[in-house]
Amino acid sequence: MIHAQTPIFQSPALNAKLGKSVYFKMDCHQPTRSFKIRGMSHLVAQKMKAGQQDFVASSGGNAGYSLAYAAHRMGARVHVVVPVTSQPRMRALIQGEGATVEIHGESWQEAHQHALKIAAERSAYYVSPFDDALLWAGHSTMIDECAAEMPVPDMVIAAVGGGGLLCGLMEGMERNKWLNTVFLAAETQGAASLDLAMESKTLMALDKIDTIATSLGAKQVAHEAFQWSQRRPVLRHICTDADTIAAVCALAEAFNVIVEPACGAALSAVFLPSPQIAKANSILVIVCGGAGLDAAGLCQYRQQYQLP
Repeated sequence: MIHAQTPIFQSPALNAKLGKSVYFKMDCHQPTRSFKIRGMSHLVAQKMKAGQQDFVASSGGNAGYSLAYAAHRMGARVHVVVPVTSQPRMRALIQGEGATVEIHGESWQEAHQHALKIAAERSAYYVSPFDDALLWAGHSTMIDECAAEMPVPDMVIAAVGGGGLLCGLMEGMERNKWLNTVFLAAETQGAASLDLAMESKTLMALDKIDTIATSLGAKQVAHEAFQWSQRRPVLRHICTDADTIAAVCALAEAFNVIVEPACGAALSAVFLPSPQIAKANSILVIVCGGAGLDAAGLCQYRQQYQLP
C-alpha cells in the first residue's frame, strides 16, 4: 500500500475549551504530507492494471507530487505541467520522484489545457487534481479508517478547493452509514467556489482566485462535489487568510505539525471557532496537510499577520 493509515489525534485543551470532542484525522502524516496520495495511488494502480503506463497531470502542488510519488513506486511514467506561479519547492519535490516537469502558462487553467493536449498526443491518461472518480474512491478510505477507530461524529469538517476531497469523504460517509453526520465545507474568502455554487444553486466559476491558500484555488468545483452538496446536509464556513494562518499556528502549537494554509481553512472552524459548530458535540476535522509550507515559511506568515 502506497498511502499510510494515519492516526487520529485529540487536544484535551481544545476539547475543554469547546466543551466538545474534536478528532483530528492527521493525513498530513502521509508520505507526501497530503491526503492526495490516497487518490493518486489508487488511480495509478487501477489504470496500470488496465495496461496504462503513461500519465500526464497539471498541478504545481500536492496532486502532482503525490502522483509522481505513487507512479515512481509502481514503475509508471509521469509528465507534470505546472504554471509559472508554482513554487520552486514543489517543482523540486515532483522532479525528485522522477517525473518530468514542464512549466507552462500563467495559471493552472492554462497548464491544464496544455496537459490535456500532451495527454492526447501521447495516448496517456490525464490525471485531474480533483475531478476523477478513481481519486474520490481513494480518498474515501480516510472515513473507513476513522469508522474503525472512533464513534460516528455529529460533523465532519474539511477544506474544499476543487471538491475531490469532499467527494471522497462523502463516499466514505455513505458507505459507513454516517447518514446523519453534517459536513462543514471550509473555504477562504478568495477561493469560495463551492459557496458560490451553493448560493447560486448551480455550478458557477469565480472570476479570479485571491488567497494565500493556493491549494484551494479552483475557480469552479467538480460537478459531483456540487451534487453532493445538494444531496446531503452541507454547511459552509468561509474564513479569511489571516484566519487560516492563525489556525495553522494553533495546530503547530498543539501537535508540533506544519500544514498548508489550505488546511488551515478547516482548522479555523474549531480553533477560532466558527458559529457553525455550535450544535455539534463530536467533530472530525480532516487535517489534509500539504507539502507547500515549511518552518521558514510559517515564520514569515507569523510576522506578516502579526501572530505571536
